[in-house]
Amino acid sequence: MELLRSEQGFERGFRHLMSQYRERLYWHIRRIVLVHEDADDVLQNTFIKVYRGVLQFEGKSKLYTWLYRIATNEAISHLQSKARHASDSIDDTMAVMSNRLQADEWFDGDEIEVKLQKAIAELPEKQRIVFNLRYYDEMPYEQMSAVLATSTGALKASFHHAVKKVEAAFREL
Repeated sequence: MELLRSEQGFERGFRHLMSQYRERLYWHIRRIVLVHEDADDVLQNTFIKVYRGVLQFEGKSKLYTWLYRIATNEAISHLQSKARHASDSIDDTMAVMSNRLQADEWFDGDEIEVKLQKAIAELPEKQRIVFNLRYYDEMPYEQMSAVLATSTGALKASFHHAVKKVEAAFREL
């Protein structure tokens, strides 16, 4: 973070920040938007926002938490924009995207992974994000609370409901 604060080291510090967080943020975004090309676009927009705002980062939260919050908001904005342009709801857009998942050349999951991704895609937006953060990123509820600006109790309830819906989807298949 010190490199970012100096004029001489800003570019080098930012490249280091990108290389350190690129993969984790990509997969976080990818689990929200599902499609590789969309995830790349959202990741690029995330790093543009980080580049423009990193000097205003006050350190009240961890850098990791701040980055996840920006990435999450960018992914949600992307889905909302897609839904607006398609005049569908986000849930309808997610259903279409989950069907495209198997055709995605970058997706290499097996049949169970496809079922899981489709079940997750059917979740309401908040539950889907909470499920992904907890299941894939193993993010503690306290940190999730900082990323999503929601109480830990509400996050635990969202995760519980999401798990029940995913389990029900597997029972139906």
